[in-house]
Amino acid sequence: MTKKILLQAAIIIASFFLVWFGFSQIDFMKLFSVKERSEKIEHKLGDMIWNQIEDTEDIVTNDTIVKSLDKLLKPICEANDIDRDSLKVHIIKKDEINAFALPNNHLVVYTGLIEDCKRQEALQGVLGHEIAHIEKNHVMKKLSKEIGYSVLISAAGGTKGSQIAKEILKTLSSSAYDRKLEKEADITSVKYMLEADIDPRPMADFMYQMAQDSNIDKNMYWIADHPESEERAKYILDYLKGKKLKSKATLSEKDWKAFQEQVKEE
Repeated sequence: MTKKILLQAAIIIASFFLVWFGFSQIDFMKLFSVKERSEKIEHKLGDMIWNQIEDTEDIVTNDTIVKSLDKLLKPICEANDIDRDSLKVHIIKKDEINAFALPNNHLVVYTGLIEDCKRQEALQGVLGHEIAHIEKNHVMKKLSKEIGYSVLISAAGGTKGSQIAKEILKTLSSSAYDRKLEKEADITSVKYMLEADIDPRPMADFMYQMAQDSNIDKNMYWIADHPESEERAKYILDYLKGKKLKSKATLSEKDWKAFQEQVKEE
């Protein structure tokens, strides 16, 4: 028995030194340097793309509209420990039913989306979905996969930056993430809403509504180009089965309708 105990102790000690030796071979300074460089690239790309959007699109700066959208975002951020100030939220006057995330925490919302949502919870679900893409680093994963990290570095460094920025913007605003990332963003948004006592079912209804609308240009709208939108609505509802749902409206029905009307008249 004593020999067995000594052998086990020897194995534990040997394992400890083996792990310690392995970690000692890692160049943590180099590792952190790579992370820091990636963050700098992301910051440059996000700001570069947003600057291009600012020069070409009609940006909504109406204080009442901006504050109303912020009210819808606030409970999601507060309930899920998301730093609201870290999100750079922009509203663009455009009929397309669209919202998308850019590098460096930029979140773009089109007025067409706000107008088309029958329920405020549906809009909050879409916002939560895009915040999830940001929080889970899906944006850079998508760009690295579809455009290539070396191209992104080149763009951030100023080489053909404007030309590449257009390609990046097109990729993020009009094409879906892969199924795995989309599902992760969907379910994360649902979790965000549950934590904030917001009913996620209107988000699933919105997806189903968009999937059934045959008049939608499938290359230009938030839900239509996402994979299997009916299936996504179904797995959201399946996820909610058996869960206690609280339905606490962020805006009064009067304020929600007034918000949509203001957006329409902008």
